Amino acid sequence: MLGGRCADLLGRRRVFLAGTALFALASLACTLSSSRGLLLGARTLQGFGGAVLSPATLSIVTSTFAEGAERNRAVGMWGAVGALGASSGALFGGVLTQAFDWPAIFAINVPIGALVIIAGLRVIPATPVEATTRHFDVAGALLVTAGLVALTFGIVRTDTVGWGSWGVLGPLVAGVALLAGFLFVEARVATVPLIPLSVFRIGQLRVANLVLTLLYASFFPVWFFLTIYLQQVLGFDAIEAGLAFLPMTMSIFLASTLAPRLVARFGPRAVITVGMLLATVGIGLLTGVAPGGSYAADVFPGALLSAIGMGLSLVPATIVATQGLAGSQSGIGSGLLNTSRLMGGALGLAVLSTIADAQTRHAVSRGTAHALTSGFDLAFAVGAAISLLGALVAAGMLTRRGAAGRMVHAPSGGTAHVPSR
Repeated sequence: MLGGRCADLLGRRRVFLAGTALFALASLACTLSSSRGLLLGARTLQGFGGAVLSPATLSIVTSTFAEGAERNRAVGMWGAVGALGASSGALFGGVLTQAFDWPAIFAINVPIGALVIIAGLRVIPATPVEATTRHFDVAGALLVTAGLVALTFGIVRTDTVGWGSWGVLGPLVAGVALLAGFLFVEARVATVPLIPLSVFRIGQLRVANLVLTLLYASFFPVWFFLTIYLQQVLGFDAIEAGLAFLPMTMSIFLASTLAPRLVARFGPRAVITVGMLLATVGIGLLTGVAPGGSYAADVFPGALLSAIGMGLSLVPATIVATQGLAGSQSGIGSGLLNTSRLMGGALGLAVLSTIADAQTRHAVSRGTAHALTSGFDLAFAVGAAISLLGALVAAGMLTRRGAAGRMVHAPSGGTAHVPSR
């Protein structure tokens, strides 16, 4: 969220290029790390760079194209290109790891980052920024980041110390307290809030971010569990596992490209609902993975269907989440959206991996492979339930045509779009 706000205040191109440079330099530090501590520190910087540049990319898109069909097509391409990135990362990551060892997956980011910076300077237009608006809500940024980290850490700890221990309850309580402090700072203290609370008056924005959180909470762990299943149970090597994910990522690409046309014809609510239902069925099909299974019979159908659902849901939810915000607040919307999807993925992985681990421990007497797949099956079942909840939220709470309503003034001087039901 701080990265998105910086894009509004300092200029989107400037923040995007700075985030890319930090990501590339942190990747170089990862490559050269000689200890676990150095690697973790470099990965932290890499994550910070990604958190800065990620909302800037979407902010550049939403502020460059006029709201409507033109922006919807651009957002669809944004989602499709993201799928291509995931596809190439899964494939080439396997090739680099198998051919040159793990540092190569970080080293490759350095020349790519340099090329992106050169292209960005030539292609992305600079945006004028008023110097009087450069106020940074550092307290808000620290509180919301610490709060979300504490919540995630508390959930992750459940696989070793249990839900009722202070090792879990302490971080969870601290996380809730920190997030409450964040809301107080945003409402009462900050001169220019990190997230003006007035944006949450936009009902469709709230619902779209909730849907994205549920979508990533259900879908993101699928990649994690399937990677382990393919390599540790079915015996795929790194390259074969990367190739196995190509149909999924290409399906997301195609569905993301098609989604804006479907939104124009049927409205975002129908497209998101259908997409979430397809993801639910696909993730549900994966509950049949077993030690004696195969990629074609046990992985491909469910993975393909869930990927199509992901592409159909992501783009229209992004369209709704960024509608109605003034151009000066596009970074806020982008930062909030990226936080929703990434925290959804993090919390979903934390919860589902904890569930899978507990089931695996319970079934360990049946053998390692049976215990692993037993945990995967239960995690996929819970993931399908989360995806179904997302479909119900979209169907029951989104308006038929998306954000259509009246404009209100936000405290920061921009406008906010409040949709009518």
